[in-house]
Parts: sequence; structure tokens; C-alpha cells
Amino acid sequence: MIYINEELCKGCYICIDICPRDVYTPSKKLNLKGVHVPIPDSTKCVKCQLCTLMCPDQVISIEAD
Repeated sequence: MIYINEELCKGCYICIDICPRDVYTPSKKLNLKGVHVPIPDSTKCVKCQLCTLMCPDQVISIEAD
């Protein structure tokens, strides 16, 4: 399971750009900062952790199976 702290996300989309499995897509919903937060598709995720390592605000966490 992938968790994103939506209210702390600044919408940089590094997670979208870095993910080798295209797990993330931009949402149509805005958070309180006025950015479109990425939506994860946990079924595509292989838990490589690139998104958690590259997120500048550390808003992504991936739960181990």
C-alpha cells in the first residue's frame, strides 16, 4: 500500500517522473496548497522505493507486504 500525505505534497511530480512502473498519475482534485496530488496505483508498484527516496518533502511511504 502506498500512502501520500496529500496536504504536505507540493505537486513537484518527481514521483511521477522517477517511477519506472508508471505507478503515479496526477489527480484532478486540488489539495489545500492548490496542487494536483499524485494518485498511486498500488497494483503496479514493485516497492523499489525510488519515489520515497526522491520525494523532497518525504510525503510518500510504502507499506511492506
